[in-house]
Amino acid sequence: MSAPFIAVDWGTSRRRALRIANGRVTARRVDDCGVRTIGSGGFPAEAAALRAELGDLPLLMAGMVGSTIGWALAPYVAAPASLADLHAALHRIDAATLIVPGVSQPDPADVMRGEELLVLGALAAWPLAGEARFCQPGTHCKWVTTHGDRITGLASAMTGELFALLRDHSLLAAELAGAAGDGAAFRDGVRRGAEGGIGAALFSIRSRRLLGQPVDGAAFASGVLIGEDVARHVGGAEEILLLSQGPLADLYAAAFETLGARHRALDSEAALVAGMTRLWEIEHGQ
Repeated sequence: MSAPFIAVDWGTSRRRALRIANGRVTARRVDDCGVRTIGSGGFPAEAAALRAELGDLPLLMAGMVGSTIGWALAPYVAAPASLADLHAALHRIDAATLIVPGVSQPDPADVMRGEELLVLGALAAWPLAGEARFCQPGTHCKWVTTHGDRITGLASAMTGELFALLRDHSLLAAELAGAAGDGAAFRDGVRRGAEGGIGAALFSIRSRRLLGQPVDGAAFASGVLIGEDVARHVGGAEEILLLSQGPLADLYAAAFETLGARHRALDSEAALVAGMTRLWEIEHGQ
């Protein structure tokens, strides 16, 4: 048994704070108070507000709170990296306020903050022998390889951000106004994206409209981008571990199915709790 604490997954635009006791969530706060919404010097007050709501407890924080736009810089730990390695590099604001570092990879250059804790937490919650590959959809989709209890490699793709740029600032903006959902247009896009040549595939959305050929542009474009991303990382009989929930995760699951890739969904909050709990146990010599 370990003392209760507050785990905070603090991203750029979202924040999830969980009061954890003996590996179980006993209270939570989820909001849009990401690090970009907090002015310089505003983090101590935010920490005090979290403690006022969830209990006067130690804070263990991960994500962009440890970046150059966060509370304090927690330098990256180079892969291969385990939870023990992250613990050894914790940045300590004070004895009861700690920031978990991210993980970096020098060649090819890549970084992540927050996603590494979910992956290592998943390995703690559901131990895997040998190698595994995780997919974490988001604005920047993370593909993470592991061996045993360590992250051994990562690759980031700007898939979600590219879709947002196309929707808001491209020639295709009018065609991408609707919501992107699973269906025939999305899966057609997945197959086109997997073939490569995504520039031509995307321009075909405009061509179809001009030629009077109806198409669900948002779903097709999303499928093209996700299909290209997925096709670069799947193959053979390897099972992909999908570590995310929500509409975007559902689209990636549909893309895996369309391309015949084996996958299994894991509970990302359970992984977060497991990772934070194990770090807290290491902190207390357990």
